[in-house]
Amino acid sequence: MKIREALATFQFGKKKVDHEKMYTPWGEKLDPEKVLREYPRPQMVRSSYINLNGFWEYAIRSGKERRHPAVFDGMILVPFSPEALLSGVGRQLRPDECLWYRRIFENPLPKEGGRLILHFGAVDQVAEVYVNGKRACRHIGGYLAFSCDITDLLYDRTNTLTLRVTDLSDTSWLSRGKQKLEPGGMFYTAQSGIWQTVWMEIVPETYIKNLVITPEIGSQALRVKVLANRTAAVRVTAYENEKPVTEPWDALPGSAEISERMAVKTGMSGEEIVLPLSDIRLWTPETPVLSRLTVDLAAPDGAGDHVESYYAMRSFSVGEDAEGIPRLFLNGEPYFQNGVLDQGYWSDGLYTAPSDEALIYDIETMKSAGFNTLRKHLKVEPMRWYYHCDRLGMIVWQDLLNGGGRSLMTFLCYLPTAIPFVQSKFDDHFYPLFSRESELGREFFLQESKELMEQLMSCPCIGLWTAFNEGWGQFDALWVVEKMREWDPTRPIDHASGWYDQGGGDVVSVHNYFRSLKVNPGKGETRPFCLTEYGGLGLRVDGHSASTELFGYTRSETPERFRSDFSEMKTRVGKLVSKGLAAAIYTQVSDVEEEINGLLTYDRRVNKLLTEQ
Repeated sequence: MKIREALATFQFGKKKVDHEKMYTPWGEKLDPEKVLREYPRPQMVRSSYINLNGFWEYAIRSGKERRHPAVFDGMILVPFSPEALLSGVGRQLRPDECLWYRRIFENPLPKEGGRLILHFGAVDQVAEVYVNGKRACRHIGGYLAFSCDITDLLYDRTNTLTLRVTDLSDTSWLSRGKQKLEPGGMFYTAQSGIWQTVWMEIVPETYIKNLVITPEIGSQALRVKVLANRTAAVRVTAYENEKPVTEPWDALPGSAEISERMAVKTGMSGEEIVLPLSDIRLWTPETPVLSRLTVDLAAPDGAGDHVESYYAMRSFSVGEDAEGIPRLFLNGEPYFQNGVLDQGYWSDGLYTAPSDEALIYDIETMKSAGFNTLRKHLKVEPMRWYYHCDRLGMIVWQDLLNGGGRSLMTFLCYLPTAIPFVQSKFDDHFYPLFSRESELGREFFLQESKELMEQLMSCPCIGLWTAFNEGWGQFDALWVVEKMREWDPTRPIDHASGWYDQGGGDVVSVHNYFRSLKVNPGKGETRPFCLTEYGGLGLRVDGHSASTELFGYTRSETPERFRSDFSEMKTRVGKLVSKGLAAAIYTQVSDVEEEINGLLTYDRRVNKLLTEQ
């Protein structure tokens, strides 16, 4: 074991330093009048779409203040949080403060009527939404999409949209990902407020709220459940694309090349509709075939609804290969999932990528480096990110969101890193050790996890769910997995990524940064052995590092040594596949603040794997 490197990761007595302000190439050229204009929900597209990104008024006040501000502090560029460089604010919201937003908009409803739905991709952490001074909705949790029908609150012409946001960050049991009010090492700047696209759409009185799309390659069928605000008749039509989709659908998915109609079935909303498919082509990272899906709703009043969507035929499972070795399977065949840990942070936007092209860049760059999987780490991305993974062919391991009290880092990180044999010696029913004393917090975790899985359920790229990471907020993991299987029986689950394995889930999940890489599943183990974090090679690139205080698991002093170390490590991993390694997740896509163990720099201007920059 590399004792010196392990001890260097312990964050005792580390000094706090300011981070350099660095623009990404996309942030540097950002046009505030055209920020993130793309349709935000590619798997359920309507022709009515009103983007509300851009400059809003903002004010930061005492958290005790409930009255709407009479005077605002200035302008903020939505959807960037006030802590982010691109927001134009540059201020940390504290737990005892509230953040107000205000924007004026015109009533877009036509004379013939309809409903106006207001959508938020994500607002961190507790959001109260007001239209013309009256509350429209309230949402708790900083990572999931929510919406509200604001029709009955509208004036005929000019309307005022106001938000009041509070964010307790890491001072409460609410989910927080890697955010910390005092960042350092593997924890990053906390961010607040609106951080995904805000938009509106016009719908009929009876309308489609969501689609649940489930492929079944064994029976060559597609299962679709149409969820509506009222019970109504629906028609679902599945098409076949002539070739894999390789370009973004900026407006309607129907702009892709379409050949013949495959299947049409009718039914009722809320019921599962099964479409038998005569000829299917399987989705893989090598052949990411997406096909068009349309849904029509026939309302009793004659004002129907129509949405465009897409689907892919594929399956994820676990099983044994021809030699009897447990493996991860894709489409019924063993498939080695070679991945990268993806924190999803940006030097100028924090949680928010500066553009759609920036999202695409990370995915395409990792794929060009030979990876076929991204582990989305303790964060939920905008739906367009998952869409790009769908169309580009990138499997996604999606983490649930960590919460609970402030973690006991000695127990959850330092002890299992230094003394590996303790990693499975603690029962996660003992809540104080895992900072999960709050019963309300445990209940909220389950509610939020169910909503997270429902939001992402139909994305073809999602190949595995991770319930808990390194014990952070872990509790009753075996029972949590039972609930997750109820919500989604179609995908494998990693119940305890890294350590504190309770003997459940579908994989043996090991983090290894400081010991020799090997496959050691344990006697009698039937779950596939996965190296769910490894690597973490550190290289600081002058002019592209956000901090003078550096964090990494090992250190390469030169770019040449970094590439050599990376190549050697990948070779070792490759040799372990024949010995039973089912998947490997390298740390990580990019540097983040003090962390310098990315394959890309934090500002995305340097790819450390390339010899010429």
